[in-house]
Amino acid sequence: MKPQLKPVRPVTAEEYDEQSEDLRPRLLAAHAKLRTANSSVLIHLGGVDGAGKGAVVRLINDWLDPRGVTTVAFDLATDDEQRRPPMWRYWQALPARGRIGLFFGSWYRDIVVERVSGDLKRKIFERRMDRINTLERMLVAENTLVLKLWLHIGKDEVRHRLEHLEENPELHWRWLPKKLAPLEFYRASKEVSEELLARTNTRHAPWHMVDASENRMRNLAVGRLLLETLEAALRLKSPSQGAKPAPIPKTLPKRRLAAVDLAPKLDDDWYERRLERNQHRLADLSWKLADSRRSLLCVFEGWDGAGKGGAIRRLVGSLDPRLFSVTSYSAPTDEERAHHYLWRFWRHLQGPGRIAIFDRSHYGRVLVERVEGFAAETQWKRAYAEINDFEQQLVESKVVICKFWLHISPEEQLRRFKKREEVPFKRYKITAEDWRNRDKWNAHEAAVEDMLQRTHTESAPWTVVPANDKNFARIEVLKTVVRELEKVLE
Repeated sequence: MKPQLKPVRPVTAEEYDEQSEDLRPRLLAAHAKLRTANSSVLIHLGGVDGAGKGAVVRLINDWLDPRGVTTVAFDLATDDEQRRPPMWRYWQALPARGRIGLFFGSWYRDIVVERVSGDLKRKIFERRMDRINTLERMLVAENTLVLKLWLHIGKDEVRHRLEHLEENPELHWRWLPKKLAPLEFYRASKEVSEELLARTNTRHAPWHMVDASENRMRNLAVGRLLLETLEAALRLKSPSQGAKPAPIPKTLPKRRLAAVDLAPKLDDDWYERRLERNQHRLADLSWKLADSRRSLLCVFEGWDGAGKGGAIRRLVGSLDPRLFSVTSYSAPTDEERAHHYLWRFWRHLQGPGRIAIFDRSHYGRVLVERVEGFAAETQWKRAYAEINDFEQQLVESKVVICKFWLHISPEEQLRRFKKREEVPFKRYKITAEDWRNRDKWNAHEAAVEDMLQRTHTESAPWTVVPANDKNFARIEVLKTVVRELEKVLE
């Protein structure tokens, strides 16, 4: 449904002074409280060129404490940003808990400009709008309130202001570089903008139409909407508050893990020959990848002691260090906890031609966070679709995804744990946490089964690797990566 513009009467200077003097202290007080709250606020500022968006940006920073506001003005995407998923640059700028993010130009501006210029086909335009709705719903569910302001002025006033911009070269910095002049762009984008507003006017993140024909009236409307949003943000509790660890099932239905044959082995001679052959092949493919517009993401999950570190070392053993990065994820830092749980994974995605390796990954939300109660049931159940959407965005941006679950038996894990305790240079690998996790084997296994079932997609499938024999597991990982790269590079 298209958002409606509510009629308002003009405001006199005296009324403006009186009302703003009442409004500004309340805004500052609410903003101060937000700093220690479990929420954040993201403001999208939209509207036609000439409607006063720049003035509203200055107003918000003037009426609030600018130290708690991160204002980001998005220009047209750079060449590097265009080779990444469209949402990548926005994830980098999302506000942390306790802060306000002010997006001057945003994912809305992007798709309007691309659609009007003919760079965005109809189906992709619709998909991008749906993806925006999905992202905003995710943010709201994790306590980021989204305030979307569309500054509206009438056609005659638009024409007057844009003609004034066009006639004064010293003011041309006010609009983004586009193929069309401002007035032509307004005419061409009107229909696109109306469809965008209607499709993205959702219950969780509605558009607010602000009459911007008169500055005082506009400023008060923006201030009141911002105050309402801040006060709503202060009432929110942490989404994980009161979360409980998942119950430990006494028995599990026989599903994917139970069907894995853990018997395969490779003797050392066969292993060395296959290791050398596959590493050489992967090195060759990595340089072909470097010359392409594609990238590779390898995700490693598995039981404690399953050999993820050893598999990763063999995977990168013959690669040029300039072509890859390995990121190991453990418990999130304070900075990471202040953002959406996917934020820290978006940050470490690599650009075209490079390889990113995640040792543990975004699947922690549906694994350890589920089992230990760090995420509420509603959070980890919602995460399956969020993760699938995240990976689909990567695939659409030419990222090849290889996901590995390294599977071992409880008996093999126990043997490896004991060996780590006996060997001095391996003792750092074993902790009290590892032993405690063994007591929750069934709960972890139930989480793994759900993960494999709900996030095994055609574009980003899981490879369950029998890892009781380390030699076999390492070769299986290498062979899988080689095979997936050959599919797209040759």
